[in-house]
Amino acid sequence: MRPGIALRPDYDAAQLRGLAKASRNAGQSRRLLALAEIYDGSSRTKAARIGGVGLQTVRDWVVRFNARGPEGLIDGKAPGSSRKLKDSQRQALVNIVESGPMPAIHGVVRWRLKDLTLWIWEEFQTSVSETTLSRELRSLGYRKLSARPRHYAQDPEALEAFKKASRPNWRRSGRASRTAPRSSCGGRTRRGSARRTRSRAAGPDGEPDPALRTTRGPARSTSSGRSARNRARARPWSCRDAIRPR
Repeated sequence: MRPGIALRPDYDAAQLRGLAKASRNAGQSRRLLALAEIYDGSSRTKAARIGGVGLQTVRDWVVRFNARGPEGLIDGKAPGSSRKLKDSQRQALVNIVESGPMPAIHGVVRWRLKDLTLWIWEEFQTSVSETTLSRELRSLGYRKLSARPRHYAQDPEALEAFKKASRPNWRRSGRASRTAPRSSCGGRTRRGSARRTRSRAAGPDGEPDPALRTTRGPARSTSSGRSARNRARARPWSCRDAIRPR
């Protein structure tokens, strides 16, 4: 069996355990404790059992620790896949988008994603999907614009003339029309009565409570007055007949 890769000699088990205790990264603490077992002379199998991983993963930890120290045991962000278009190709894409297509050569009057992907394949022999190309164009500051559909036979001058000649078929009503006058004829109305409320503690024969205010209700018409007003609305000439001089 091949011997494992030796750990760097500038650390020991006590230092790794102290670093694992002070670390705020759970993954780094677990890897430091696993490597501390190797510093103590334990087998790589026991270190893998402490770390909850396999022997190959422990070997990767040892390589990372020897190269970068304890910081190498922290998981970093994955770099991701590289861009399919180089800087020169991106600049050529910007130029072709800015200049626009030539209908006699490209067969279109405006660029679409499918047209640009075909152009990139013909120019650079690079296969790019429409989704990837859309992401590239957005990073370059371009956005997809959709023109509002318009009938080909529209006349702009006729549209402007129609807007100027046509008038709205509604008008704002005046203040007088909003408040219709009411007839003043009708029966008698009853004046509001002024009364003072007696205190409950004083009883039926007690004096009114001076602390309470005098309540005055609004003038309310009697039933005969309401019926008279209804008749006046139904026949507005009845009031004029009533006040016509004889």
